[in-house]
Amino acid sequence: METSEMLRRAPFLAALMFGLLAACVPIRAADAPPAQVATVGKTEHLARFPSQYVAPHDIDVWLPPDYPRHAPYAVLYMFDGQNLFGEREAGKLPSWQADAMAAKLMAQGKTRSFIIVGIANAATERMSEYFPQKPWEALSPEQRRTLFSQQLGNFQIMPVAPFSDAFLKFVTQELKPVIDQRFAVDVRPASTFVMGSSMGGLMAWYAMAEYPDVFGGAAALSTHWPGPYLTLDATTDDPAPDAFVEYIKHHFPSPGGHRVYFDHGTKTLDANYAPTQQRVDQWLKANGWKGAQFESRVFDGAEHSERSWAARLAIPMTFLLAPPAK
Repeated sequence: METSEMLRRAPFLAALMFGLLAACVPIRAADAPPAQVATVGKTEHLARFPSQYVAPHDIDVWLPPDYPRHAPYAVLYMFDGQNLFGEREAGKLPSWQADAMAAKLMAQGKTRSFIIVGIANAATERMSEYFPQKPWEALSPEQRRTLFSQQLGNFQIMPVAPFSDAFLKFVTQELKPVIDQRFAVDVRPASTFVMGSSMGGLMAWYAMAEYPDVFGGAAALSTHWPGPYLTLDATTDDPAPDAFVEYIKHHFPSPGGHRVYFDHGTKTLDANYAPTQQRVDQWLKANGWKGAQFESRVFDGAEHSERSWAARLAIPMTFLLAPPAK
């Protein structure tokens, strides 16, 4: 890459470094994060939840103040679950403050009653866990080799081949049955939703597409359409967006009985998302996704950060969990 091009892209690459690594700090077993303390309602911590498909994951289940008085509750599964609730300590990622927002929306009657299941990510293997596996398998061998070669400093972005299909088996076949049995919830797809941001946004729509009989809706905030390829220079084609769009065209469920929400900002990493998001939006609209089934928003000036997602969290929550029409 020419020196002038490197200087031009330096702020962008710094933002990419932060955006991709911030949620991927390695966690040793002795340092396993404690249960998040909600400012509203309470959380139950399921430490090192076991799986035959993936490594154990820490789970935080948030219960609203009225739980279980308004049972059965809908369930919102959220990725990158270690920074969802309460206030974060100084020096750590800010929280989405999802507990406070969810409680506020329920109290105002803007959503149905629901609980939140926060699933911690796989730390240094987050990119491999959250990269939709079937689109990755559709890439050519050369494209996969290029993907594996991408690094930020000494950090290999894709340390192992994507295992998102195994991760979704963990969520749907191991975690969800325990949530359904242990908590007072409505187990039907019409009451089961999934949400994520950035790479977690990719996983949100992929989870609904792979398991339309489990998830009735998905919200993808700041969907990271380029995958890890944003580190490539401007002369290299990025194969990830085409792979994602083609998968959506051939595997998305019909709009009947499902809802999907997308959004992005216009600053930092989010400044790169509009072209692919527009392609996805156009295809969805052309194939019957409209009204209560589909929404896509642009937040001018919003950056790629937990603060930005927290600031607009009421919108996707209300979209997915709107109370039933009287």
